[in-house]
Amino acid sequence: MFEIMDKKTLAPGIVLMKVKATLIAKKAMPGQFIMLRVSELGERIPLTIADYDRHEGSVSIIFQEVGYTTKDLGSLDIGDHIKDFAGPLGRASELDGQSRVLCVGGGVGIAPLYPQIKYLSEQGTYVDVVIGARSKDYLILQKEIENLASNIYIATDDGSLGHKGFVTDIVKELIDKGNQYDSVIAVGPLPMMKAVCQITKEYKIPTTVSMNPIMVDGTGMCGGCRVTVGGKVYYACVDGPEFDGHLVDFDEAIRRQQMYKKEEQIEHGCKLY
Repeated sequence: MFEIMDKKTLAPGIVLMKVKATLIAKKAMPGQFIMLRVSELGERIPLTIADYDRHEGSVSIIFQEVGYTTKDLGSLDIGDHIKDFAGPLGRASELDGQSRVLCVGGGVGIAPLYPQIKYLSEQGTYVDVVIGARSKDYLILQKEIENLASNIYIATDDGSLGHKGFVTDIVKELIDKGNQYDSVIAVGPLPMMKAVCQITKEYKIPTTVSMNPIMVDGTGMCGGCRVTVGGKVYYACVDGPEFDGHLVDFDEAIRRQQMYKKEEQIEHGCKLY
């Protein structure tokens, strides 16, 4: 059982939880994730590690309450316990040896981007950050990123904060102004990452994306998280979740993401007979 040490609401329906998980905190690295199960009869879901504190023995997760399991998780409070909390899983981000990096995050995708920004900043890397959301009310981790980034740029769909429009507008503007980047890291909705990659491919800037397909076990056994990269099939849980964005088949990934939309909205509980 894993105790919830802290809980905060970051935006409507978006929750941060700090969980006591000493062994995971010792090994966690940016880009990795955990698999959790709220209760004995619950389903397993993957959540990216949004932060970790090795001294405190804590791992932070950020999630949006959109389905049965995330709503069930969101009903827990400080002092409650999560049944299963396994990790760290997946391959860690490759962040060393870069001088200038552009990080781009959209929506809840800002959460997994944060530990990468933090790591790069601690290494002395120059980091420009572009984050976006539907409105200022849904923008998360702005202050935390401001304390780490060399520059931060904000886009909102409704123009309530920063640029009115898409993060890609800012990405293109920064590159067109002559900013040089060793690489770009993009994390967010699939259409957003696809659009970022279309821009960076034109400018020949290496770009890494974090894929979030349907995942059941997180260890490469179920095959549900397969993605096509460079014409080959990979499993996001063990081969990723990060891949070369210029090689990802985004159209296929978007189709696969839509396959179980109806089932994801059904509130159900497992029963043992």
